[in-house]
Amino acid sequence: MRVKTFFTGIVVGATAAYIFHQWQHKRFISSEQALQKAKEAFQQTGAITGSWIQTTVETIEKNGLRYDVYRGGITRPTGAYECFIDAKSGTIIDARKL
Repeated sequence: MRVKTFFTGIVVGATAAYIFHQWQHKRFISSEQALQKAKEAFQQTGAITGSWIQTTVETIEKNGLRYDVYRGGITRPTGAYECFIDAKSGTIIDARKL
């Protein structure tokens, strides 16, 4: 009986560890963190007068690759920009002037 319980515990523990690892790997940063990273990148080339971000993650395709992204925007005295920010890393995938 003890051997069976021991091996059951090992299997359950290993399964839980695997599920936790997969969950951690697929987790997204918050939309606020993504916006902060975008603002830091845009501030390197000029002043920012405003910003916004959607709080839901959407999937886009760029150059044959799919990305989970937040859609956001930055405004400057010279105009507004829309950007797509990777929901896992915070990297700007695409930005265009509106």
